[in-house]
Amino acid sequence: MRPVALLHWAAWSPGIEDEDAWRAWAAAPQPLQPVGAPDVRFLPAMQRRRCDPLSRMMLHAVHASCPEELLSEVSSVFASRHGPFGTMAALLQSLAVDEPVSPTRFSHSVHNTQAGLFSIWARNQRASTCVAAGEETFAHGFLEAISMLEREPDRPVLYVMGDEKAPEPLTEPADRDAGAYALALLLSRTQGAGRSAPATLEFELEVANEERPAPGPVDALRFLRWLISGDPVLRISRSTHAWVWRR
Repeated sequence: MRPVALLHWAAWSPGIEDEDAWRAWAAAPQPLQPVGAPDVRFLPAMQRRRCDPLSRMMLHAVHASCPEELLSEVSSVFASRHGPFGTMAALLQSLAVDEPVSPTRFSHSVHNTQAGLFSIWARNQRASTCVAAGEETFAHGFLEAISMLEREPDRPVLYVMGDEKAPEPLTEPADRDAGAYALALLLSRTQGAGRSAPATLEFELEVANEERPAPGPVDALRFLRWLISGDPVLRISRSTHAWVWRR
């Protein structure tokens, strides 16, 4: 695919809340905290009160990565392996013991919750997609974002990936060390002056025939560490293929 310009990026995790903190983490990675949520005072009070932790993390990353004048104009992709899993698990627990289910919590338990909250807050009526693809969610979401750029080359795309730790007993073995995080990337077909890490990226899918790699950090965090590192190539391998980013 044609190169894509990364204009801005922002990420949030409990205790790792700005670019300097993420650079320190990238130099010496530590497991992320499983629980936490940022202050989102930029949201209207009613919307802020209704946000679950995952929504707060993802919208915080959006606010930090996208200039205000573009919020209503960008296309968007919101990706999450699990979505608002904590909210859904709490609703299921209420049903299991015949407790009333909160209509508000139910309305925020679907996988496109964050996309809907973003469109309301930013008054954004542009194209938006929500992606879930298991452990390869980040790569598939990135592919969807650059596909949007192919359709509308003059319109930037906001790509947001986030997850919270899945609650027990639903945590898969590969997720046991995963923590709460959100990452937002503002992508474009044209170069611009980036606040954080302007870069030109190439992305492709390669055929591979390799042993399945051992579980490691989630792909979004592997990408962020690579982005900060300055290394020329990131290769995330699966048993039959590999996702490759170059700069």
